[in-house]
Amino acid sequence: MLGDIIGRPGRRACRDRVHVWRKELELDAVMANGENASGGNGLTVKNAGDLFDAGLDLITSGNHIWQQKDFAELFEKFPRVIRPANYPPEVPGSGWGLIDLGGGTKVAVLNLQGQVFMDPIDSPFKAAERDLAVLKGITPLIIVDFHAEATSERVAMGIFLEGRVSAVLGTHTHVPTADDRILPGGTAYQTDVGMVGPIGGVIGVESEAILQKFTTGLPSRFEVAKGPVICNGTVLTIDSVTGKALEIERFQEMYDPSEEVSRDEGNDK
Repeated sequence: MLGDIIGRPGRRACRDRVHVWRKELELDAVMANGENASGGNGLTVKNAGDLFDAGLDLITSGNHIWQQKDFAELFEKFPRVIRPANYPPEVPGSGWGLIDLGGGTKVAVLNLQGQVFMDPIDSPFKAAERDLAVLKGITPLIIVDFHAEATSERVAMGIFLEGRVSAVLGTHTHVPTADDRILPGGTAYQTDVGMVGPIGGVIGVESEAILQKFTTGLPSRFEVAKGPVICNGTVLTIDSVTGKALEIERFQEMYDPSEEVSRDEGNDK
């Protein structure tokens, strides 16, 4: 699981490194949060296609996924792009998706969004109960991306789902936490897996705009930062029969886009 992909720098890192990581780490599947992959806000149809071509199997999201105008087309064209399950059922997209590993083995990925310090939305805890009743009948391998602001809410979700899912991994705050562990019930947990984005700004955004907002209180236009990209993720080893997590390990690698020849065309965001 890769952390939030931030703009073109994050997409470029995925393009050049995901296939390498799959081979070197012997990965069966790779997923990432992509809600910030287009200009730091949302995900376009084109950029989603590029990320799947780069080697991702499934893309989760969160509260920013609605920021690009083609979000309805995005969910229609790519069922493997999912949005938080606790949005109302009338909202486009699905709250969970499946990764088929072959041989009858499937990984279910459930996307949830927090309520604390976030826009009003239905309870992620109730949504988890509802969708787990379905997913348990499909596969024992269930990974949850809990896209939330408050660390306390994410820890609570880990405890709430302990022993019922393979992993609960947090996204949204872009800074990896050092609490990766396997809970007693066999559920892997980490409060935030970090980001795949420029490390030189403020959580992927150019510093000047953020500093203006903090020092003056005035709104400012956010732009994706430039420079070296930090690639954060979490590697899981899961028993395919029981769905219990066997290992969890934080992953981090630096990527310098200036050292690569860009093949990225189209959306410059």
